[in-house]
Formats: sequence, C-alpha cells, structure tokens
Amino acid sequence: MESSAGWRDLLARDLAPRFALLCLGVWLNAADTLVTATIMPSVARDVGGYAYSGWATAAYLLGSIVAGASAGRLSMSLGLRRASMLAGLVYAAGCGLSALGPDFATFVAGRLIQGLGAGAIVALCYVAIAVLFPERLWPRVFAAISGVWGAATLLGPLVGGLFAEAGFWRGAFWMFAAQALVFVAAAPALLKAVPSEPGSGRIPVPQLAVLTGAVALIAAAGLVREPWLAAGLALLGGGGFLALLRVNARASVRLLPRQANDLGSAPGAGYFIIFALEAAGIGLSVYGPAFIQAVHGASPLVAGYMISAIAAGWTITALLVAGAKPKWHGPNIRLGASVVVAGLALSAWAIPRGGEVAIVGGLLLMGAGFGLAWAFVAKRVIEALPPNERAMGSSAVPTAQMIGGAAGSAAASALAHGLGFAQGVDPALAAARGPWLFAALPAGAPGLGGGVAAGRLGGWAAGRLGGRAYAKPD
Repeated sequence: MESSAGWRDLLARDLAPRFALLCLGVWLNAADTLVTATIMPSVARDVGGYAYSGWATAAYLLGSIVAGASAGRLSMSLGLRRASMLAGLVYAAGCGLSALGPDFATFVAGRLIQGLGAGAIVALCYVAIAVLFPERLWPRVFAAISGVWGAATLLGPLVGGLFAEAGFWRGAFWMFAAQALVFVAAAPALLKAVPSEPGSGRIPVPQLAVLTGAVALIAAAGLVREPWLAAGLALLGGGGFLALLRVNARASVRLLPRQANDLGSAPGAGYFIIFALEAAGIGLSVYGPAFIQAVHGASPLVAGYMISAIAAGWTITALLVAGAKPKWHGPNIRLGASVVVAGLALSAWAIPRGGEVAIVGGLLLMGAGFGLAWAFVAKRVIEALPPNERAMGSSAVPTAQMIGGAAGSAAASALAHGLGFAQGVDPALAAARGPWLFAALPAGAPGLGGGVAAGRLGGWAAGRLGGRAYAKPD
C-alpha cells in the first residue's frame, strides 16, 4: 500500500533543488500570459496593430499546444535534460524577439516562438514529476504547482502593470528571458539523465499536422466577429481534435498514449476530465472581468482580482488535500468535479445578477473543486500508463488543459457574439442573457461529460484503475 508523505520529504536535500527548478518552469508559462495581457495596450500603442492584438494571443496559443503535445516525444528522443534546455533556449529567443520587435508582425512572431518554448517547458515539467519524484509525493508536487499558478494569477497583472506604468513594456520580456536562461543553466545539474529510447526520434508527422490545423481553427474562431463563422471554426477545430485521437490510435509512431481516446481507461477518462472541466469554466475567466466591470461598476484591477478567486480556491484546497491518503483520492475526484459544477452554476447566476459576495463565493467554490480533484486525476492518469508511454502521457496532462481552455474560449466567444456581446457588455442585456453565456458550457457536454467521467475515474480502486485502465506495452 502506498504511504503518505509530508512536505518535509519534498523539501529534502536531493529533491528541493529539482522542485525549485520545476516551479520556475511552471512560473514561466503561468506568469507570461498574464503579464503580456496586462501590457498589450502599451505594446499596441508603441508598435501598432491594436486591431490585431488577438493575433499575439492566438500565436502564443498555437505554439504552446503544439509544443506541449510534442514535448513527451521530444524528451524520449533527446532525454529530459537536453529537451528542457532546448525548450528554455527557444523560450528565451522568443522573449528576445518580442522585446526587440520594431513592428507588430515581428512581435507576433516572437509570441509564437515564446509559445513553443513555454508549452514545451510546462509539459516537460510534468514529465519531470513522473521521472524525478516518487509516486507518493506526486499529489504534493501537483499541489505546489497549483500554488505557483495561484501566485502567478496574483502577481502577473501587478508585474505587467509596473512595466506598463514605467513605459518599459519591453523590459517584461527581458525579465522572462533572463529567468529562462537561469532555467537552462540549472537544468543540466538538477535534471536526471534519462536516456533516449530506441526509435523515439521518429516524428509523428500526421498527428502534428492534424493538431496544428485544429489549433489554428480554434485560434481563428476567437478572432472573427461573425457568430456563425466563429461557431463553425470552433466546431471544425473540435472535430480536428477528435480526428487527432483517431489518427494517433492507428499510427505506428504515436504523439499521445495509446489509450488517450479510450474513455473506458484511466488515461482516456482523466484527459477528458481535464479537457472538459477546463472548457466548461474558461468562459468565466475570459468574460467575467468585463461583466463585473459593466454590471457592478468595478475597476479593471478589482474585477481581475475577483476572478483570481478561482486560483485562490484552487491553490488553498490543493494544498489542504495534498496529504490525503490513497483511499481518499477517488472520493476527492468525484467530489471535486461536483463542486466545480456547483461553483460554475452559482457564478453563472451571480456575475450578471448577484452581488460581489456571491460572485467571489461562486468563484472560490469553483476553484476549490479543481483543487480537490486535479492532482489526483493527474496522478491516476500517469500511474496507469506503461513505462514506455509515461513521458508522452505526462506531457499530455497540461496539453489537455490548454486544449480545453482554447476550445472553451472559442465556444464562449462564438456564444458571446451570438448573444449580443460582441461590442461590449450592456448592463441590461447582461442581466437578461449573461447567465446563458456562463452556464451553456457547464450545462452542456463539457460540464456534464466531465462530471460523469470524474465519477467513473474516482470510483476505480487505486490499485486496479478499472480493468482496462492499465495500458500494456506494445
């Protein structure tokens, strides 16, 4: 029987430096998006392209997802050390190009390269968890990662605001480039030398092509104004992700684990939970601040920090349950999914029609649900994979979350345009139609499907993981 472990074990002399490097890698991805979102008005004023600001986000998203999905195979081909160093160098190069960009096109190119580096770094951090830490410590490592995301949510806008106020937005990218170089310099000494696998250098070209097309369609859906076109692009992108699973299942060289498309397995169910719950809740992060400002008269800063209640609830709860005994992992998964859906329902009503206390309460509840379940879902996914697929499977955990966020954002954007919020948020219209915007995805296939999958994954015994869940090596 797997024994529980304390924070002291994670901070032991041999693990603490690796843990710190892991946190730095996650921070680079978590803080980058928030800092950049804060300084984007300054970027647009300086280099032009305000009407095309969304392209910078789309480019970063495209790079992050494609690189994240490829990171597991990259680590199998190059080894974890060299793959991590390469990802850090690519990210630093992207930061430098964004900082030096004389025009908006160059800036967007820099954001694409940054996305490639950042997506690979965070995915490789998940590979490192499976390689560098014993299984009994995984819940605490995942909880600590939640803490890094929570800190980024609180500090990212502040850091970006300071650079914007100083009129030195380029300095934000130089700051991230410097941190990336620290990551690269420390990786050789702190990351375990994991040898490459025979034949792992082959590139899964069909899957990468399908993935790139699907992400490009999803990103384009968030850029267009016509509701019907946005919805069509989002649907095509979603179909592309389904096609990716089918192509991958039949391929001799895989990009994702063999059971990624099998909802009757622990990996398949786990990836779907991560994707579905992220897709169901992302609309609150995308449109919540605008609604809070328009309906409740809050300042942008106050609205942003009200939305950060999701991260606060997630972080606090994840830290509280990180030491749960294995017998409670399944119940935490089932309870967490239910709490997420409950928090989504309360927030969907409170943001357009309730008060500030109800809003924060709903968002905290939603975050607490994620904190209850997330670490144990990831743990069950990774431990159910055979050794020859753990690198691919570990890197797919954050990638599934990124894909869920991208798909959910595109669907929410199309829905917002269709409900009349394309040009802004009218308070009267918000009260009438706002709940539909925030509740449609949680009440639909993502929210309900994720809850059902969580019930199944949580019900499987930790030692068995539900019959078909243990993948057998080819």
